[in-house]
Amino acid sequence: MNASMLLIIFAIYTLLIFGITWWTSYRAGNEAYFLGNRRSPWFVVAYGMIGASLSGVTFISVPGNVQTQNFFYMPMVFGFLAGYIIIAIVLMPLYYRMQLTSIYTYLEKRFGQFTYKSGAAFFILSRTLGATLRMFLVVSMLHVFILKGFGVPFWTAGLIFIILILLYTFKGGVKTIVWTDMLQTTFMLLAVIFSLVYICKDMGWSVGDMIAQVYDSGKTQVFDTDWQSKTHFLKQFLSGMFVCIAMTGLDQEMMQKNLSCKNIKAAQKNMFTFSGIMVVVTLLFLILGAALVVFVRQKGLAFADTDLIFPTVAITHLGATAGLIFLVGLISAAYPSADGALTSLTTSFCIDMIGMEKKTTWTERKKRNVRYMVHFGFAALFLLLIVFYNAVKNDAVVNLVYLVAAYTYGPLLGFFFFGILTKHQVRDRAMPVIALLSPALCYALDRLFTYYFHFGFGFTLLIVNGLLTVGGMYACRKRTR
Repeated sequence: MNASMLLIIFAIYTLLIFGITWWTSYRAGNEAYFLGNRRSPWFVVAYGMIGASLSGVTFISVPGNVQTQNFFYMPMVFGFLAGYIIIAIVLMPLYYRMQLTSIYTYLEKRFGQFTYKSGAAFFILSRTLGATLRMFLVVSMLHVFILKGFGVPFWTAGLIFIILILLYTFKGGVKTIVWTDMLQTTFMLLAVIFSLVYICKDMGWSVGDMIAQVYDSGKTQVFDTDWQSKTHFLKQFLSGMFVCIAMTGLDQEMMQKNLSCKNIKAAQKNMFTFSGIMVVVTLLFLILGAALVVFVRQKGLAFADTDLIFPTVAITHLGATAGLIFLVGLISAAYPSADGALTSLTTSFCIDMIGMEKKTTWTERKKRNVRYMVHFGFAALFLLLIVFYNAVKNDAVVNLVYLVAAYTYGPLLGFFFFGILTKHQVRDRAMPVIALLSPALCYALDRLFTYYFHFGFGFTLLIVNGLLTVGGMYACRKRTR
C-alpha cells in the first residue's frame, strides 16, 4: 500500500468531517457546546455512541487480543449490558431530574464542595489518561503506516492529529460531536465487515467456511474457568458491569451526549438501543480477531505486539482497497473518542473546577474565551501524554485503558453509590484523602494477592477500589444524635 495514497484518503476523510463541523457549529454558543441545546435526536446519539464507546482501542486491540485471550472479552461485554441497564434506570433519571450540565455537581449537592471537586478531579485524571491511551494507539498506526514513510517523527504525527481534533471541536462541542460520531460509526462498522470480506476472498472461503475456520481456530472459548486467572468469566462479567457504570454512567463525556437529548425518555431509548447493538458489534470484532488468527497461522506470520496484527494484515497483505478501508475505519474509530474526550474535559474543567455557571458577572464572550483557553490547554496536555506513552508502552492498549479506569474511576464509583444507596452525610473535608487512599490500598492489595496467593483481581480492581471508597466514607460519616 502506497503511503501517499493513504495520506490522500486521510486528508479527504478529514475534510468531510470539517464540512459537517462547519454545518453544525454555525452560531453555536456555550449551551450548544455543552449540551447541544438539548435537541439531539436520541437515535443519532445512540448510533454515534457506538463509535465513541468502541474507539480505536476496540478497532485494533480487541481483534488482536483474540490471539492471546480467545473470546474471554465477551463476558465483560455481557457485564456492559447489565451496566447500561442500571445507568438507564438509576443514574439517568437522577441527572435529568436535577437538570445537570456536569454530572459531578450531584456530589456537591449531596455531600459538599470537597467531595464534588475530588470527584471531578478524578474524572479529569481518568479521562485524560484513558483518552490519550486511545489516541496514542491511533497515532502510532498513522505514524507507522503513513507519516513515517515521509520522514515525519512521532511527536509531529501526534501534533497533526491533535490539531485536527482541536480545530473541529473547539466551537461546536456536543452539537458537532453527535453528528460526526454517527458518520464515523458507520465507516468503522463498514471497515470491519469489509475486512472480513477481504480475508474470505484472500483465503478462498465462503461465509460458511469462515465460520467453520473461526470455530476450529481454538480461539472461540468464551468462558475462562480458571478462578485464579484475571480473565475468569465471573471477574470479567462483574468488571464489565462496574466498568460500564463508571466509564459511561459516571463519565461526563458519555453522559454529556445523553443529556443533550430533549428528555429522559429519549435518553433512555438511546441507552437501551445502543447497549443491544454494542453486544452484536463487539462479537463481530471478536470474530474478525479469530479470522485474523487463522490468516496469520496459514500465512506463517508472527507478531510480538498483538496490536499490530489487524493493521499489518489489512494494509500489507489484503490489497490496496482493503488497506484504504482499514484506514478509514481506523480514523472513524479514532475521532469520536478524541473529540468527545476533549469536549467533556473542557466542560468538566469549566463547570466543576472554574465554576463558570456561577460566574454571574462574566459576559458570554468572557466565558467563551475561557472555554477556548481550557480547550487548547487540554489539547497540549494530550500531545505530551501521547509522546510519553510512545516511550513506555508495554501492553495491549485495551488492557492499559481498563487498568487505568480501575484505579481512577474507583473513587467516583464509591462517591456516587454511597450517595445514591445511603442517606448518610460525610465529613466533606476528609473526602479528598479517602479518594487518594483507596487507589493506593487497591494497588497494595493487588500486589499482595498476586505475590502470596497467585490470584489476579484483573479489572475487578475497580470494584475493590469502589468498595474501599465506600468503606472510607462510612467511617467518615457524620453521626446523628
